[in-house]
Amino acid sequence: MTEISGETPPEPGGRLRAIALSAYGPTLLGSTGAGAVSPIVAVSARELGASVGVAALLVAMMGVGQLLGDLPSGALAARIGERRALLAAAVIEAVGMLLAALAGGLVQLFAGVLVIGLAGSLFGLARQAYLTEAVPVALRARALSTLGGVHRIGYFVGPFIGSLVIGRWGIGSAYAIGVVASAAAFTLVLLAPDITARHDEGALRSAPRSVASVLLAHRHVLLTLGTGAMCVAGARAIREALVPLWAESVGFSPAQTSLVFGVAGAIDMALFYPSGWLMDRYGRVAAAVPSMLVLGLGMALLPLATSLVAVTAAATVLGIGNGLGAGLIMTLGADASPADGRAQFLGGWRLCADLGRAAGPLVLSGLSAVMTLGASAVVLGAGAVVGAGWLRLWVPRHDPTRRGRGGRARAAPEAP
Repeated sequence: MTEISGETPPEPGGRLRAIALSAYGPTLLGSTGAGAVSPIVAVSARELGASVGVAALLVAMMGVGQLLGDLPSGALAARIGERRALLAAAVIEAVGMLLAALAGGLVQLFAGVLVIGLAGSLFGLARQAYLTEAVPVALRARALSTLGGVHRIGYFVGPFIGSLVIGRWGIGSAYAIGVVASAAAFTLVLLAPDITARHDEGALRSAPRSVASVLLAHRHVLLTLGTGAMCVAGARAIREALVPLWAESVGFSPAQTSLVFGVAGAIDMALFYPSGWLMDRYGRVAAAVPSMLVLGLGMALLPLATSLVAVTAAATVLGIGNGLGAGLIMTLGADASPADGRAQFLGGWRLCADLGRAAGPLVLSGLSAVMTLGASAVVLGAGAVVGAGWLRLWVPRHDPTRRGRGGRARAAPEAP
């Protein structure tokens, strides 16, 4: 685990601005390209003759690619360094985008979407490891929550850019946007200052540990704190599935559902930096527990909402809960990661989160098969509250900003 030096940069905002181009520019470009593509994957499949079920399966392939890529990404980043891993991720993503753009059949489209998911896993892991090394612990949560916020902004802007080009050049042009964005991200990583060059040089002099050995050595952290990350990711994924399902069940049109999501999403995006500040100033629990409690409250309130205003209000509560936890999973993983084998550990950590992200909608589906959607929302809201209790138990044991941990870390001084 990273030790705290006790020294805080005199101007935290200035420190983050100094690394903004290297740290956040490639993420903004990459997420914009992925955001342009994500809404049209199912449409591409349907145009190639896929059934609704096959189209839904193809959409899931991006998440499957991320799951499959988590552990190999950790091994690769440890072997070649975070910066080279970012360059590799940009190239792999561009290849996936090209495969999808040129797909003449479903098999090639499946392959392209799977490769895009693999690239996303490598890009996310390398970016997280990159910032963990480059930013002091006292600024870590703000740096990583800003990374999460930039990622969300890209996913928000991407579909608008995609819609503009699709209207003129067809669906394939959205994948072309993805290729251009990946190439731009590659160029930016190549030309921008390397903020972790010294660390990469030192790490690459020694043979990297195997992923299995690192995960085995830190299995207790992954089984305890990692389970908390799984709960957070699952609650977020449930929110994304639950709101449109409830809106449809009370008779909203697609346009109304989009409006609800847009309002809630705007609140969500606005909270990413306050979330990071809260974690850096008052500890990780100050964001982790309220985030899960508010998500649970929003899920429980949703069945009481039947009008557009009421559903928007409940969705906004969910957006606040999600925004309060911006960067939380990455920050907890960075806090718990060892200096030796950090990339390998983060691969396992991201696997925990991605498993939760995949399991959340499956749990919602299973519950809604045996009870009403409203009852399922209440049960899942109670589950989020249980998750908050689990985080309250385990997060302080790995929080480097808090005292009382046997001298393993000293409290970070307040940043001016």
